[in-house]
Amino acid sequence: MMSTFPQTILCAVRVIGTNFVAWLLCASLLPSAVAQTAGTADTTQQAGTAGNTGHAGHAHNSLGTGAAIAPDGTVWLVGLNTDQKLFVQQSRDPVRGEWSAPRVLDTGADAISADGENRPKIAFGPNGAVVISYTQPLDKPYTGRIRMLHSEDGGLSFSSPFTVHHDNAVITHRFESIAFDGKGDLHVVWIDKRDQVAAADKHYVGAAIYQAISHDGGRSFDVETKVAEHSCECCRVALATDGDGVLHAMWRHVFGQSIRDHAFANLQLGPAPPIQRASFDEWNVQACPHQGPGLAWAGTGDPRSAYHAVWFGIRKESGGDVPAVRYARLDAKGAPVTGTVRRLPDVSAEHADVAAIGARVLVVWRSFDAGQTRLRSWTSTDNGQTFSVRDLGNTIGNNDQPHVITDGQRMLVLWRTDHGVQVYESLL
Repeated sequence: MMSTFPQTILCAVRVIGTNFVAWLLCASLLPSAVAQTAGTADTTQQAGTAGNTGHAGHAHNSLGTGAAIAPDGTVWLVGLNTDQKLFVQQSRDPVRGEWSAPRVLDTGADAISADGENRPKIAFGPNGAVVISYTQPLDKPYTGRIRMLHSEDGGLSFSSPFTVHHDNAVITHRFESIAFDGKGDLHVVWIDKRDQVAAADKHYVGAAIYQAISHDGGRSFDVETKVAEHSCECCRVALATDGDGVLHAMWRHVFGQSIRDHAFANLQLGPAPPIQRASFDEWNVQACPHQGPGLAWAGTGDPRSAYHAVWFGIRKESGGDVPAVRYARLDAKGAPVTGTVRRLPDVSAEHADVAAIGARVLVVWRSFDAGQTRLRSWTSTDNGQTFSVRDLGNTIGNNDQPHVITDGQRMLVLWRTDHGVQVYESLL
């Protein structure tokens, strides 16, 4: 497993124009380094100007960016500027590129990870609560702390950063995801290696999923609890609330010794909730592809088709190993619905995200083609039974993974490149 190599990580490299994925051992990378698909810049170490985000700069910006829609409909961005400082911006009309001036937040001397799988995030809760999270990489390779800033006045002011978890060991606490549930409780979910470290000489497969819950909008947190052992080491965790406001998670999991498929769980069933296997690619690999899943509640009221999910994997099809981003509908317990699993219509698709409002479904991804990165979408108006594909944009140079944000009324696609932030509204 990756943990066998404390000074290295394993990287996924796609050979463009084939259905072959080779795994290379990449040495001497920074703690925030990412596994990349060849030819597609993943933003961690390079950038240019931020274009219509409202600030210009120079090289070496990190483009990993979080976004959310505030209760008043304003879109907020959080990311790093060219000086590696955390900033926020707001827009009432992001499709036209009309953003406020960036506001730099005080994070002290914290280093901040801002790659695609480990980017800063922002979330809005009840009673004016706003939280921003990020991973602070530490001196030891692949270690970190989950840090947070908290606001009680709708984002007019923020607290100093603080560590969410009570465990302060210099180990992996990284790749956090955040969300408020229907009760207004804030959940922070991350990848954690304390159990691997505690196993000492025993063989411990992968890492673990932990979460901490705040009942006061992010001012304080309960002691963290373990959701599941044997997760993949560096793929993001996808979160989605159902119609009752109950929060669910999907993550890349290690089944057995080396099968890297996906797991699904109800996060509000207490520590160590029951786990449902959500994908069955049977991908046998001792490495982490650094491509986490996407998850969205369908909202149709049908428990047999309760969620939409996207993920990257390799499975045997037509006698060969086929790498692809795949889509499926999941039932209310997280199991894939028979007959719904299919490949996205792009052999170079990577880092997909998904959102849904009722029967409307939006899947977005990026792909590298003919020397440029393309942003593409797949849209459905019948709960994922049929889709149509569309090209949204393209860029030459560094770019973040695309993200979909929704407030239940509209779905926005955000894609930050070294030329700016491109925003598209779903017109389904």
